[in-house]
Amino acid sequence: MNDTATAGRALPHPERGEIRLEAVLHALSDPMRLQIVRELAAEEAELTCSQFELPVTKSTTTHHFRVLRESGVIRQVYRGTAKMNGLRRDDLDGLFPGLLDSLLAAADRQHLRLGDGR
Repeated sequence: MNDTATAGRALPHPERGEIRLEAVLHALSDPMRLQIVRELAAEEAELTCSQFELPVTKSTTTHHFRVLRESGVIRQVYRGTAKMNGLRRDDLDGLFPGLLDSLLAAADRQHLRLGDGR
């Protein structure tokens, strides 16, 4: 973030070495947050907050993104006026090899089993 206009809008993220397993598991234990991560993993690209169709209020959506960011699961950056969200797959895979893929596969199996719309 070298642009001085966006530098003041930088959001706090844990450094890779500060990411804790307990925080990651807590963040992914919520169905809405797990849905966000599943969508980011499926797209393999950054998405704006508005690209997610979550059945909750805007303030609740903001809370879910904050929990994911503060736990180190996602990275949020401003690009112009858009807040972009990206999965921190490299960091998570480096710290907890296989965890993210296992959780995403389990979530996919649960979705097929329950057909819960997520």
